[in-house]
Amino acid sequence: MLTLTRKIGQKILIGNGIEIEVREIRGRQVRLGITAPLGLPVYREELFQQIADENARAMAELSVDRLDKLSEPSTPPGSGTSTRPRIG
Repeated sequence: MLTLTRKIGQKILIGNGIEIEVREIRGRQVRLGITAPLGLPVYREELFQQIADENARAMAELSVDRLDKLSEPSTPPGSGTSTRPRIG
């Protein structure tokens, strides 16, 4: 892990387009400003963990039967399975 010391207004650059700026220091809290490319999600660790836990829970709730049904071919309309008589 890289550990850096920064003062208010100083920045850390990560790769192309990720910028972290120290905005404010109040006692034991540091306020950071983060600039990242559009479409690149930025999460607090606890929120990211909550999302990961919910995704894992949702995957565990999927039954094998439901997954098997997803692989069954569906019959498109007009593919000859209709009981209507043909005209012509």
